[in-house]
Amino acid sequence: MNTAPRSDSMTGGPEPLTALRIAAAPISWGVCEVPGWGRVLDPRTVLSEMAALGLTATELGPPGYLPRDPVRLRTLLDGYGIAAIGGFLALTLHREPAGAVDTARDTAALFAATGAEVLVLAAATGLDGYDTRPRLTDSEWRTLVGTAAAIRDVAAEYGLRAVLHPHVGTHVEREDEVERFLADSDLDICLDTGHLLIGGTDPVRLARRHAVRIGHIHLKDVRAAVADEIRGGGIEYSEAVRRGLYVPLGDGDVDISALVREMHAGGYRGWYVIEQDTALGPDDSGQSPSRDTSRSLRHLADIGAALISAHIR
Repeated sequence: MNTAPRSDSMTGGPEPLTALRIAAAPISWGVCEVPGWGRVLDPRTVLSEMAALGLTATELGPPGYLPRDPVRLRTLLDGYGIAAIGGFLALTLHREPAGAVDTARDTAALFAATGAEVLVLAAATGLDGYDTRPRLTDSEWRTLVGTAAAIRDVAAEYGLRAVLHPHVGTHVEREDEVERFLADSDLDICLDTGHLLIGGTDPVRLARRHAVRIGHIHLKDVRAAVADEIRGGGIEYSEAVRRGLYVPLGDGDVDISALVREMHAGGYRGWYVIEQDTALGPDDSGQSPSRDTSRSLRHLADIGAALISAHIR
């Protein structure tokens, strides 16, 4: 299964009819940087599950989950026929910019050495997890924007693109914050369908309004009723995940098909990363996440087939 076709922007030739570049992420198998999140499967188990589904590209997961040595990391990934495309890095951008930039530089060097292309940045609060979020002052916001710009420049030194990921429990979460960041910064964003919806942003409408500012995409499908509970303060994010906030693509309340059509029509030819946040219990295996990911892949295959059909006509 070829899940990573090349577009004309990468080859200089005509765009292939295979429509979507699809990748995975370890969080879909419960691998999260948050202390106490749940059982963390070992990397070989997760990579084996990805390979068995025909996936050929992945984000790298939390810092330290996979080997930090580039040679060891590439050898590990190559053994499963999987390429690294980048990864998620949550940093406290609104204070101590120098430390955030230094961490980003180390991460960018590793990503570049593995052939990755994107650094997915989030504006962390400095607290553990994503359940509590203090407010920023205007001065702290300006520092956040400036630090993100500095990290963008560092990433570019290593041939990487940096994107800012609006994310539940970070300082860019709600619709007004997403719009403010887009106005105040020239960084592109990672459009995460789930986190945007939870924060009160319609991801399809955002794609329609800001297609040229979308540099990377995380695909999640969400139970809107549970998302409403999070937004209203009735349940914490981590507990909502455990209660089934995320479902296979096509089973929830995000119009994934409309989102992909909108982005494709707008010229987006980047990665679509299946990234369904999952928390595993002590005795859980990778089988249930793999079943969900398989269903999501089938849904994307149907969407891609429709795009190909429309292209042929």
